[in-house]
Amino acid sequence: MSERAKLLRIYTDEAAYFGDRKVFEVIASRARDVKMAGVTILEAMVGFGRSAQVHRRHVLESDRAVVIEIVDLDSALRAFVEGLSEIEGIGLMTLEAVEILGGKARQTIAKADA
Repeated sequence: MSERAKLLRIYTDEAAYFGDRKVFEVIASRARDVKMAGVTILEAMVGFGRSAQVHRRHVLESDRAVVIEIVDLDSALRAFVEGLSEIEGIGLMTLEAVEILGGKARQTIAKADA
């Protein structure tokens, strides 16, 4: 049975830092380094999580909720998540099955699955 493509979503916020870099930048950089099939960072207009603190862009500061979406094979995504354990500022992480209909990522994942 072939492995299925998955979508990993990582929730954080603009104001979260790991060292001197924003958490979302660190995660995207690491995903690129391990050659994930695709990464997109989405900035929410408004968002809140378990703390019920509302994140939004203010005039003098930016603290919007951020969602990082990464598409790849299940095993690659699970291994990637294990490597993020030392990064504080990561909120909820979810994993769901996706069907890739086209694009270069489809070819990349098909080759890795073969």
